[in-house]
Amino acid sequence: MHPHLLFLTTPSSYRLPAFLAAAERIGAQATVAEDTPPTLARPLPGRLLIDFSDHAAALRAIRVLHASQPLTAILPVDDSGVELAALACAELGLPFNRPEAAVAARDKHLMRQLFARAGVPSPAFRLCTTADDLVALAQTVPFPCVVKPLRLNGSRGVIRADNPDQFVAAAQRLAVLLDRVEGSGTHEFLVEEFVPGFEVALEGLIDRGQVQVLALFDKPDPLDGPFFEETIYVTPSRLPAATQAAICEVTAAAARAVGLEQGPLHAELRINDHGPWMIELANRSIGGLCSRTLRFGADAPLEELILRQAAGLPIESLSRAGQAGGVMMIPIPQAGILRGVAGVEAAQAIPGIESVDITAPLNYPLTPLPEGDSYLGFIFARGPDPATVEAALRAAHAQLRFIIVPAITLMA
Repeated sequence: MHPHLLFLTTPSSYRLPAFLAAAERIGAQATVAEDTPPTLARPLPGRLLIDFSDHAAALRAIRVLHASQPLTAILPVDDSGVELAALACAELGLPFNRPEAAVAARDKHLMRQLFARAGVPSPAFRLCTTADDLVALAQTVPFPCVVKPLRLNGSRGVIRADNPDQFVAAAQRLAVLLDRVEGSGTHEFLVEEFVPGFEVALEGLIDRGQVQVLALFDKPDPLDGPFFEETIYVTPSRLPAATQAAICEVTAAAARAVGLEQGPLHAELRINDHGPWMIELANRSIGGLCSRTLRFGADAPLEELILRQAAGLPIESLSRAGQAGGVMMIPIPQAGILRGVAGVEAAQAIPGIESVDITAPLNYPLTPLPEGDSYLGFIFARGPDPATVEAALRAAHAQLRFIIVPAITLMA
C-alpha cells in the first residue's frame, strides 16, 4: 500500500512544491488541504479548501477524506496547519504531537512560560495588550526591549525599542499590523528583553521526544534591530564544538518543555558570554526555499526525511551530504512596485553560486519588514567551506539591481 499523506498549507506557501516532490520520490499519494475562507471554498480534485480556524468544520472534512481514502499521516507544511494537524491526528489515531504542544509551539507567550518553568535560557518577557496605556507602560519597561506579536512568524511585527518613545511607536505600529492581519480590536503582544549575541538556526527531527540535529546554520549578518530581517544562512556552523553541543542541549530542553515528540523542528537561538539562549522554536521545517541547501545520505532532500518519518518508512541517513552550503534570503530594500531585476546572469556566474531565484512577481507591491512577510528571492551557494560560501552569496547579491518605483495611492 502506498502511503496517503495530507499536507496542510496556505495558498502563498513557498514550501508545498518541495513536499509534493518528496511525496512523489517515496511513492506516496498526496492530498493538499489549503487554508481558505469559507466564502471561497469549492470542490477541487486532489485538494481540500477548508478554513483552518474553524476546527470543527475542518475536522469533519478530514474525517470524510480519511473514511474514503485512509490517511497515513497529516503534515503541516508551515505554521498555519500545526494545530489542526495535531487535532486531526489525535482524533484519527495518527502519530503526531499532542494538541496542547502544537498550540504552545505557535503561541509565543505560552512558549515563553513553558521555557521559564523548565529553566530553559530565554529572554525575560511580559504580556501586554494594545489597549494598555502605552506611555505609562513605557515607563516600566527595561531597555533595550523587543516588541513581538504572539503568532506571526518570519520576524513579522518584531521591533526593537531602545527608549520610551521608540517603545510607544513600535507598539502602535504593531497594533496597526495586527488590526490588518487579525481584525480590528485589542491584541495581546509580548515585550521581551533584547538578548545580544550571534544568532543561529537549528534544523532537527524529533523522534519519540528525542531531537536529532540535521543541520546548524550560522547567521553571519548581525540581527540587532530595529527590525530583524534574516539574510544569510550557512552550514556547517563555524562555532566551536563545545558551543554547538550546548546549542543542541538547550534546543532539546526547549522541545521537551513545549512537549514536542514528533516531526520537524526549527529553532532560533542566540549565543553570547552566558551561552545559548532559546529565542523561538517551531514544529515545522525551515521556511522559504532554504531547505534546498540540505541533502542527506544519497542526495535525499530534507522533506523526504520528514515524510519518511511521518509515514513510518526507513530513513537511509540523517547525515548531511556534500560540501558546505548556504542561502541568502534577498531582503526587500524599500516599499513600492517591483518593475525589474538586473544582474541575475552576473550573479549566477559567481563561482560557487548554484542558482538565483527571484520569487517576487513583477508589477506587484513590495512590503518590507516589519509589516511584510516575503522576500525578493533566494540565492543558493555551495563550496569547500562556510567562508567561501558566505563570500559567494555576498558577491552574487552585490550584482543584483532591483528597480522599485513608488506605489501610487488612489484617493477616494
